[in-house]
Amino acid sequence: MVEHEESQYLQLIKDILDKGEFEDTRNGLTQSVFGYSMRFSLKDGIIPILTTKKVAWKTCFHELMWFISGSTNNTDLTKKNIHIWDGNSTREFLDKQGLVNNTENDLGPVYGHQWRHFNAPYINCNTDYSGKGIDQLANIISDLKNATTGQCSRRLVLSAWNPCQLNEMALPPCHLLAQFNVRNKKYLSCALYQRSGDVGLGVPFNITSYSFLTHILAKHCGLIAEDFVYFLGNAHIYSEHIDVLREQLTREPLPFPNIRIKNIHEHIEDYEISDIEWITPYQSLDTMKMKMKA
Repeated sequence: MVEHEESQYLQLIKDILDKGEFEDTRNGLTQSVFGYSMRFSLKDGIIPILTTKKVAWKTCFHELMWFISGSTNNTDLTKKNIHIWDGNSTREFLDKQGLVNNTENDLGPVYGHQWRHFNAPYINCNTDYSGKGIDQLANIISDLKNATTGQCSRRLVLSAWNPCQLNEMALPPCHLLAQFNVRNKKYLSCALYQRSGDVGLGVPFNITSYSFLTHILAKHCGLIAEDFVYFLGNAHIYSEHIDVLREQLTREPLPFPNIRIKNIHEHIEDYEISDIEWITPYQSLDTMKMKMKA
């Protein structure tokens, strides 16, 4: 019997609880290990949304498209009733980070800015940065569409880590480096390196987000999604999440769903939830409530 790929995530929880060291960190007591990897198949439209608890995949998709749009304005998310960045965008939190000139909800040059306008001098979240900085995502798309030379490149790298602007960000990037690889001029895979992973809440989101990204990029560039490979640096569980995750370990995974991206848009930022066709539905066990740490 083939082991369910979600077992990798459950084993990560178990390894942290069995072997992890306790550390008093910036935002709470954690139990952690350093260095972990997982591999998820995206073949035949598989999307590895964890099933041993309900994952808010729509929220995850909207946040991904927010990154892709280049936005750093939390208001763009709250308008869609998405509040995962609220704790990092309050007046109190921004002032604590020394960002006293940022208005509330202005997160500074976080993911979207670096993906689409890398290192462009940051003014505020309402500035038009068109043509400024390096559009890393556009460059990757250009290479992925270039079957002659671009697809075989080992430089298809998307970096959110910019030391020049870290002090201007409400939160330095956790998922900071993605690399894409094309096999046989046909199959697209993504590898992600994440410096810091909240295993209870963040890691399930990141698996879903970068798997969606790989499927979208594959469709957009005339390729087929193959694998998502996930590398974690500091993988940690907050002490408040331990009991909930112990319960999750008692659950048996369900089959991952399969999707198809129905349409090809001219611009990568134009994809919407309605472009996703569910070949097999997402089914999961019940929600497991854990508090997000800012």
